[in-house]
Amino acid sequence: MELLPTANFLQILAVVTLVDFAGSEVFTSLSDLQKVLLTEKDIALEIKSHIEMEEERLKRLKKVAEDYERHSQEALSDIEKHLGNPVNAYLLVKRFTIDWERIVDGLVKANSTDLIARLHNRGSEFPVQEDFEGAATALLRLQDTYNLPTAQIAKGELQGVKNSPEMTAEECFVLGKYAYTEGNWYHTVNWMQQALAIWHKEEVKTVGMGEIMDYLAYALTMQGNVEHARKLTKQLLELDPNHPRAVNNLRYYEKLLETADQEKKRGEEEDLPEIQNQRLLDDYRKGQEFKQYEALCRGEDIIPDPNKHKLKCRYTHNNRPNLLLRPLKEEEAFLDPRILFYHNMLSDFEIETIKRLAAPKLARSTVFDTSDASKPSTQNYRTSKGAWLKEDEDAVIKRVNQRIKDVTQLDMTMAEDLQVANYGIGGHYEPHFDFARKDESSAFDTRVGNRIATLLNYMSDVTAGGATVFIPIGVKVFPKKGSAVFWHNLYRSGEGDFRTRHAACPVLVGQKWVSNKWIHERGNELVRTCGLSPYE
Repeated sequence: MELLPTANFLQILAVVTLVDFAGSEVFTSLSDLQKVLLTEKDIALEIKSHIEMEEERLKRLKKVAEDYERHSQEALSDIEKHLGNPVNAYLLVKRFTIDWERIVDGLVKANSTDLIARLHNRGSEFPVQEDFEGAATALLRLQDTYNLPTAQIAKGELQGVKNSPEMTAEECFVLGKYAYTEGNWYHTVNWMQQALAIWHKEEVKTVGMGEIMDYLAYALTMQGNVEHARKLTKQLLELDPNHPRAVNNLRYYEKLLETADQEKKRGEEEDLPEIQNQRLLDDYRKGQEFKQYEALCRGEDIIPDPNKHKLKCRYTHNNRPNLLLRPLKEEEAFLDPRILFYHNMLSDFEIETIKRLAAPKLARSTVFDTSDASKPSTQNYRTSKGAWLKEDEDAVIKRVNQRIKDVTQLDMTMAEDLQVANYGIGGHYEPHFDFARKDESSAFDTRVGNRIATLLNYMSDVTAGGATVFIPIGVKVFPKKGSAVFWHNLYRSGEGDFRTRHAACPVLVGQKWVSNKWIHERGNELVRTCGLSPYE
């Protein structure tokens, strides 16, 4: 039922007051006074009708307020756990983008201008359309990387654990519709099919069945399932013979099927072939490296380590005074290239201090543009926010930098500031090198040289996903709060070690905080001297 805005109601009253009762000389005729009484009766009915509609509107608005209050209380009881679930995070962004205008326009009427003003004043704190698109893309990325069935995600289950409420047909439809706008037919089919399955079970329908079938039919066609699209469109026309697109779409599907073999099969729709729905990949994602990257992210062993039996653990202090009384637990993750894992690199106090200092400065992380390495830019293959902390900002930063120097035994004079990164919904960084290749000579000033080494601190536990993986050698390192991983990016000769190509896997469940130190060549010429071979 459409609710009558107060402005419209007042207009009705205004019209009533302007009615001409025989030249405004109503008192001269009882007949005209009778008309007044009838008008009074009508006004009473209009007012009562308006009150009923206002009460219904306020009832619905109260329900929205109660829903928001309940949701926020549940989420705020454990923010990290709640937002660490990508489905929860996606639905929160959707709530304040796709759903928000419908709530304001549909429930907050003209008599609530003060409320509208207060809500719009909070608008700067809300996600925007770009955030919704990023959240939707991240959820689809997680589904691909970790081979998550659509039905399980919709049920709120990730890796067998239920972490969020079940999605409605409308919520699945919106995700499928986003995939549709991106030309991502694979995910459109998956999520529209899921929306349809949930729709049939819903007592209170959250989206029109015709809308789902319309989008699903077209996506099926784009994936080569024209017979299924035709059948679905016929069913749609049975439900809605006047559907604005279905008639023309059916003609289009019929035309696609006008071949001798297909004509014979008309009317045999019960024998339709199985739906084909292959994931669409670009040339890079079809390649071996990306397949290995995703497999490593899932925890699979793709390359056997011939030296695994030689790996050792030890306490180490490198004869550094700061480490003599508190040696670090050093674990060898790989021997060549040497990758070391330190179990107690940062304390909880140091981690919280670094996060507190970085939080106000966080901005979208950038990468060097291969066309112009001197100009960093944001890219979809790296989704996180980062900040840089100088040594003089806090005693903790100075202490951590000194510890990195003691552990790596490298000179820090030309090292970059401590970089802090926080990964959002499905945050990741696809395969890359930390060092600059020869065709990227402008990436670093010759006075500092290339990045000789990387030390990466893990400042949070990650419930699922978020591993650091080295694709060429098949090594995977999973985040552990307070630990760190260290490796050299260059051979002793200064040549780049391409075996250190690595990636940050998408965060599936939880939050990921890291800080890293990129150490440069200058000042380390006599610390890490050249060997007898370029690749030593």
